[in-house]
Amino acid sequence: MPHTLTPDLRALQKEIEHHARAYGLDFFEIVYEVLDWEEINEVAAYGGYPTRYPHWRFGMEYIELSRSYAYGLSKIYEMVINNDPTYAYLLAANHLVDQKLVMAHVCGHGDFFKHNFSFAHTNRKMVDEMANHAARIRRYMELHGEEEVETFLDRCLSLDNLIDYNAPYIKRQRWEPPHDTEEDAVRVEPKKLRAKEYMDEYINPADALEAERRRLEEEHRRQENFPPRPEKDVMLFLLDHAPLRNWERDVLGIVREEAYYFAPQGRTKIMNEGWASYWHSKIMTEKLLDPSELIDYADHHSGTMATYPGRLNPYKLGIELWRDIEERWDKGRHGPDWEACDDYHARQNWDTGAREGRAKIFEVRRHYNDVTFLDEFLTPDFVRKHGLFTYDYNPMTGQYVITDRDFKAVKEKLLFSLTNFGQPWIEVVDANFLNRGELVLSHRYEGVPLKLDLARETLENVHHLWKRPVHLETYVNDEPVVMSYDGVEHSSEARADG
Repeated sequence: MPHTLTPDLRALQKEIEHHARAYGLDFFEIVYEVLDWEEINEVAAYGGYPTRYPHWRFGMEYIELSRSYAYGLSKIYEMVINNDPTYAYLLAANHLVDQKLVMAHVCGHGDFFKHNFSFAHTNRKMVDEMANHAARIRRYMELHGEEEVETFLDRCLSLDNLIDYNAPYIKRQRWEPPHDTEEDAVRVEPKKLRAKEYMDEYINPADALEAERRRLEEEHRRQENFPPRPEKDVMLFLLDHAPLRNWERDVLGIVREEAYYFAPQGRTKIMNEGWASYWHSKIMTEKLLDPSELIDYADHHSGTMATYPGRLNPYKLGIELWRDIEERWDKGRHGPDWEACDDYHARQNWDTGAREGRAKIFEVRRHYNDVTFLDEFLTPDFVRKHGLFTYDYNPMTGQYVITDRDFKAVKEKLLFSLTNFGQPWIEVVDANFLNRGELVLSHRYEGVPLKLDLARETLENVHHLWKRPVHLETYVNDEPVVMSYDGVEHSSEARADG
């Protein structure tokens, strides 16, 4: 069972939060729970929400985390939840210096959650909402059978990246149906049989003509594009238009709601972890660290910041970018004069005494996500200083090799990997293909092909919801193709590009 803080830890929390607020950090009330390694692995398996719905993937995650801890491969130091109040978990076995580091780190996350624009639309009572979701899904399992509900949940979870990550920040005008006028009304007149004037009302009766006119208008509407423009939020489209039972629609809505809740964390991973690391480093080294704890702190901090081949460490990249921004704005290393200067020694010694770095990083913390953060503040000087490069696999040698150290190449590859989480961009482009109610999805191809086995699996899961054949426009070996699934078998055929 989770435990509340001991008096010593509670006093430590109060001291750390005092220092954090003195630096300018602002966060909701933080509630800590102390867990042993089994409990913290269990909570981590649920994504930090122990009251989530039952599902086999959480059990698999728990087994993986437990084995990794038992073999000494990894250890969870902290978890923090975007909520009001902010919930955070401490590992009971941690040394005091680790608890200090974690609490300072949590203050940074809490400030970022509260003030970054990406989280402005998230549910600040999501802990309660997760429990509500779990209760509803358990009730459906009792009513319809655990296997049926879990199988349907599996299908929904496989589609949880088919949402529009920008949707919460786009304010659209309320749609109003157009008022018909003589100029814009769709009115199709039926053909009349030829008849003399005095016989016309008998040969072409008004009620028959009206019925035929309605039939023609309905046929005309069916031939119009549906949806009228590509729909990025595939899950919402299925919610609105797929022939689902009530409980299925609710389960799909639950998965979609949770996908939108977690999305900002993926969109700000570098900024958020870098921000929390920046502040735990500053609070620890300037306010909290006892001389006897220095070696342990340096060891654990460096372990968190370490980089490994083939992986981007968001903690390291984030903290170094925050420090770089603060230094540049402290010394005035930005703007037209700085950009125009091409003298090496002048740039090395440039310092206008502006001292605007602290204000700048708080401003950036509020208004950016990872893509805009890197696009705006990753500089050639930063790339050279930190030795960033692009790499690729060489099939001839069987090894990964450096392919480019050029700033533009590094920046382009980083941004490409972060845009849409590096996942394929899929849209609904036609929900009445060939006037047969078949669904057409389109993959916005940018040179990276789909994994065909996963694409086929996704088509099967979408078909289960849509109940009609599903098609996916994509590219295989740089050639345009249409992948299809009709509920029985898969097929693929070439298509005209465009």
